[in-house]
Amino acid sequence: MNKIYKLSLITILFFFIAEQTQAQYATKKFKSKHEAYTDSIKNVDYNYVFPILGKATYKRGFDIPYPMGIMVNYIWMDQGIDITNMQLGLTTVNRDIPLTPVDFIDFGENRNTSMSFNVRPDVWIFPFLNVYGLFGYGKSKTEVNLVAPVELKSVVEQNISTAGFGVMGAFGVGPVWVSIDGNWTWNKPELLDDPVRVNVMGLRIGHTFVFKNKPESNIAIWAGGMRVKMSSETRGAISMADAFPDETWDRGEEIGEQYDEWYDGLTPAKKVIVDNTPVPDIVDKIRNNDRDGSSTIKYGMDKQASQMWNGIIGMQYQVNKHWQFRTEGGIIGDRKSFLFSVNYRFLGFKSKH
Repeated sequence: MNKIYKLSLITILFFFIAEQTQAQYATKKFKSKHEAYTDSIKNVDYNYVFPILGKATYKRGFDIPYPMGIMVNYIWMDQGIDITNMQLGLTTVNRDIPLTPVDFIDFGENRNTSMSFNVRPDVWIFPFLNVYGLFGYGKSKTEVNLVAPVELKSVVEQNISTAGFGVMGAFGVGPVWVSIDGNWTWNKPELLDDPVRVNVMGLRIGHTFVFKNKPESNIAIWAGGMRVKMSSETRGAISMADAFPDETWDRGEEIGEQYDEWYDGLTPAKKVIVDNTPVPDIVDKIRNNDRDGSSTIKYGMDKQASQMWNGIIGMQYQVNKHWQFRTEGGIIGDRKSFLFSVNYRFLGFKSKH
């Protein structure tokens, strides 16, 4: 296949995609009532580097977003967490117990609630392909509930920093648009040894309503789904005093009695296994209300979102080609979420040609 044939094929493919694309994320071709605006777009002398093929897109009467942007997001999320392969260790003034499997511990419902602010710089490489970065900071609260060998709750709050990247594509099907978005972030909670890798995939289907007398402004609405998957292995350490809320310490005597009753019912072989873990020492400290700040619980586990997929709905108001305001909520499924963002877009770098 010679170079001219390859170039022709790529050009035909681009214009096929451009004709089908009507998302607020990508190109928009206007109806006859916006004919004057469409004519002005065709006459645009577009001489900027991005998006590639931007000039050809304008010549065909398609409007496209300014290629570069800075988005600021506020995100709140609450979701269930499944914990498996639990390991515990304990460091005190007198001894150091390494991480040891504690598969006799049973969990109830565990939840994580987080909020964060992040900055999302992006660029449209092609009129239908966007790449972006994610850099943020926030707080996380994880509540872990044990149901055996004792009923016990641990609440851990910590700061989290985030960095990552993503890719988004968009295309049109008749009057609606479809966007597919995927990002990969590394989230570093202050109490964990290593960052937690999180992969978020989003599928959205929507429609954009252009204002009759102001074609640069529009409102887009959409619905879709979001999938969250995190790297499962987690290791960290937390002070004994910070690992449990006051209500757990206040129930120390009751928790100790629950443990003794559970332990007395074990077989001799099972008791040996339990005795070789940090659990007896941890229970004794809770029983005696010993909040010694020099004692540290080490932990390792595999964790994952209880439900990877949840349903989302959203809306965006574009004031003009510079400013956009967006909100989105996760409303269906175990995961609940809320997003609000402000996006400023600009033309970027001029082409030398």
